[in-house]
Amino acid sequence: MTHSYLEANARERLALLFGPDNFEEWLPPSARIVSPHLAQLDAPRAFDDGVVIGHGALDGKRIFAAAQEGGFMGGAVGEVHGAKLVGLLRRAIVDQPEAVLLLLETGGVRLHEANAGLIAVSEVMRALLDVRAAGIPVVVLIGGSNGCFGGMGIVARCANAIAMSEQGRLAMSGPEVIETASGVEEFDSRDRALVWRTTGGKHRYLLGDCDRLVDDSIGEFRRTALELIAAAHQVEIPLTLAALDAEQQMLQDRLDQFGTASEPMEIWRQLGIVDPQGIAMLEADQFMALVAATSARSH
Repeated sequence: MTHSYLEANARERLALLFGPDNFEEWLPPSARIVSPHLAQLDAPRAFDDGVVIGHGALDGKRIFAAAQEGGFMGGAVGEVHGAKLVGLLRRAIVDQPEAVLLLLETGGVRLHEANAGLIAVSEVMRALLDVRAAGIPVVVLIGGSNGCFGGMGIVARCANAIAMSEQGRLAMSGPEVIETASGVEEFDSRDRALVWRTTGGKHRYLLGDCDRLVDDSIGEFRRTALELIAAAHQVEIPLTLAALDAEQQMLQDRLDQFGTASEPMEIWRQLGIVDPQGIAMLEADQFMALVAATSARSH
């Protein structure tokens, strides 16, 4: 299971995660469920609308799963794409699987279907929270080359847990969007090192936005997903107003502590990382060990 998660497409990721003949796809390409909008704009269409949904057995546990295809419109969400995700989540409430896995790779909402896509993302968010309220953990995996941006970045943070690779990225707005809106002085999207320092897995783990950092290996994602599912069943974070207030306070504390930093490495220094420049060279297990040691010293 040393296959690269980054280099695999959506179906390959699911096939390798679940194993041969262990995953059944719902609404496969043969069903030809396509976007009703793209043809009117002479835009390319896909018979699965860029997302794979279904269920399978993972280590003997029944798991529902969805994987976005970054190779089709960057995994962007349109009406049918979003409806398939919502349908999967709503069916989970009825069928009560052990968990739902979301393999997210997306630039956000399709500009071709902006209104329909935005509505779809909000429906996905609501359905995900309903799944959690029903006691079913939702775990997100992020390691594709397109990252997880836009409204689906918010969806990811609504899940019980997130696992990322260093190559994965997570944010609300993409680098090009920030540069277009605020100028290159605010964020230079051509500075790839800066982009990864700001939105990549290591920075997101240090800030507490993801729960595990793993190597770019489907086997590591699989092992970590099972661990996160088991942990979620043991300690469920309640969906309460108090929990929401705590999240808001965490964001305010982050602004108070790091709001003047102009570079992620400044934040890493404040967190006690002695050699922030050296982080880029560390493998996931070395990085996790360094963070654990730094946390132990600070306490």
